[in-house]
Amino acid sequence: MNDPDPKPLPPEKPLPGDCCESGCDACVFTVYAEQMEEYAQRLAAWRERHSEAQAGD
Repeated sequence: MNDPDPKPLPPEKPLPGDCCESGCDACVFTVYAEQMEEYAQRLAAWRERHSEAQAGD
């Protein structure tokens, strides 16, 4: 059965070697931090819609 409102999944954390250490504006760790903020917002909204979901999910 296809869930019409699946729980959001966190972004994949970059490995230490994924950073080129050249001071990019779009560093993989900066992008990851932004994605984590968006994920936290999506997860909070999902939890509001699914009041039966536990905080530990």
